[in-house]
Amino acid sequence: MGFLGVPEIWIIVGVVVLLFGGSRIPKLARSMGLGITEFKKGLKGEGASDEQKRLEGETQKEEEASKE
Repeated sequence: MGFLGVPEIWIIVGVVVLLFGGSRIPKLARSMGLGITEFKKGLKGEGASDEQKRLEGETQKEEEASKE
């Protein structure tokens, strides 16, 4: 009791397909994957450094543009 068997998983998959449609499921899965990846980066602290690098790159581009 408490474990999902093959029939239960197929029922859940069928309900998800009925609710969201076949075309939206890959989009939902991709969004969930990106969300999980961002969450893991946030736990490791990598997300802040990536954002910081991006902002530094933008400020350098702005400085170069203002010099010209």
